[in-house]
Amino acid sequence: MPRSIQEILDHADELAERLEDYEPSADDERSVEEYLLRRAALARAQSERQILDAVIKARAAGSTWARIGQLLGTSAQAAQQRYSPLTEPA
Repeated sequence: MPRSIQEILDHADELAERLEDYEPSADDERSVEEYLLRRAALARAQSERQILDAVIKARAAGSTWARIGQLLGTSAQAAQQRYSPLTEPA
């Protein structure tokens, strides 16, 4: 979605204004433990996406499910069951 320089600057100004006007509420507070848990969950999601992307590329390059399972530390069947619905054309 191409944007003009002016649209980008307008959006930046809008975000800056929202941040300057922001007033935190009690609901915004998170414990360190909750923050760490959320950060770990996001990291796991990113890792899962990286694995899926790598599995898609490996399958496209001809890697077998047995090899993919071996690299993931699981069986060929487990790898195929988990990733084939996401990697194989319907």
